[in-house]
Amino acid sequence: MKVYRIPVLSDNYVFLLHDAESNSAAVVDPAIAEPVLQTLKELGAKLVAIFNTHHHHDHIGGNPKLLQHFPNAIVYGGVEDRGRIPGQQIFLQDGDRVSFANRTAAVFFVPGHTRAHIAYYFPPIVPGEMGDLFCGDTLFSGGCGRLREGTPAQMVESLGKLRTLPDSTYVWCAHEYTLKNLQFNLTVDSSNPDLQRRFAEVKQMRDRHEPTIPANLGMEKRTNPFLRWDAPELQTATQSANSIQTFARLRGMKDHF
Repeated sequence: MKVYRIPVLSDNYVFLLHDAESNSAAVVDPAIAEPVLQTLKELGAKLVAIFNTHHHHDHIGGNPKLLQHFPNAIVYGGVEDRGRIPGQQIFLQDGDRVSFANRTAAVFFVPGHTRAHIAYYFPPIVPGEMGDLFCGDTLFSGGCGRLREGTPAQMVESLGKLRTLPDSTYVWCAHEYTLKNLQFNLTVDSSNPDLQRRFAEVKQMRDRHEPTIPANLGMEKRTNPFLRWDAPELQTATQSANSIQTFARLRGMKDHF
């Protein structure tokens, strides 16, 4: 399974999964259809599945047009998003499995950004190699999604699920927010040497107009404060007494950064 990263809109990424053996494809969170159709044309591939993480328009806006071109493609989404995702046929819950090519993904129910958000994790075929996490707007490179429909407690639980995945996991998040996220992170975790190095590397990448996605989950665990709500230095920085309060204060600070 090869992943094609397709930049769209101002800062979104759409991910096209391609199985060369069958020349079939799946797409994750198609904000708009045209760049996906162009990539499919270049590959000569048939779209068989649309994997949506949540209902926001910049993640499902391309569904109707893609279905016009590929009416037999199956549309997946969370069960709580019933009626909010165009063309949805499969209603997924935590612990469900979906398959594409020779890979099977675990489905995680990760509310917080929205009440119905889900994520898809494809473990590696060979242990120790890289897995693939498609997490929409729950976990970002260096950050996390705003709480549009959920609570801090829900988001901590959701991110806690993703934090249990192996360090050797690619994080295919849906937006290019890394540099701004790391700039904020330095305001609350300035003595973190991993974060300092990562910020310098990402700054150089963005100066060269290079994408920072996929991120590496092992690096996220070391440099993303929204996965480190239980770190004593972050609890001190936010003057918090527990993990949920730490997360809530970090999210509030980031919202006004």
